[in-house]
Amino acid sequence: MSSGLVLIDLMPRIMALPLAPHSGEDVFDRCRTLAEAFRAQGRPVALVRVERPNVPEQPAGSELAPGLQAPGDIVVVKRTIGAFHGTDLHERLRERGITTLVFGGLVTTMGVESTARVASDHGYELEFVADAMSDRTAEEHDFAVRRTFPRFGAVRNTADYL
Repeated sequence: MSSGLVLIDLMPRIMALPLAPHSGEDVFDRCRTLAEAFRAQGRPVALVRVERPNVPEQPAGSELAPGLQAPGDIVVVKRTIGAFHGTDLHERLRERGITTLVFGGLVTTMGVESTARVASDHGYELEFVADAMSDRTAEEHDFAVRRTFPRFGAVRNTADYL
């Protein structure tokens, strides 16, 4: 079983949203720590960001948060809620022999959950880092990590990977 880290929408404009139960900056710090740990173990890191389709210019803050990306990372630009549709994420993970995806990022019930559901359809084993993601409300986040995600895979915290 080879695992890879998938971090969703860690972009300044999304990190600046009012989020709960963790701030965008707290999620970013935990995700960056996770990425460093995965890279140190020679495991791949996939960074996903969203662009709005059919607009001449993306809003300010649409790039990946500074200090996140490192050489060798898989970088994917999505134009839908989930990261698989219309991208080469699945092919890039499979060519690296990845069978388990570990998820973090923003927001829990949108980009993270949508990507995870399709990952499950593709046959990946799933893990969720509950304190390395957040949502628009604590209630939405808590429902996903306590009710939805356990149906798809293991729910852990950042410390479990360090």
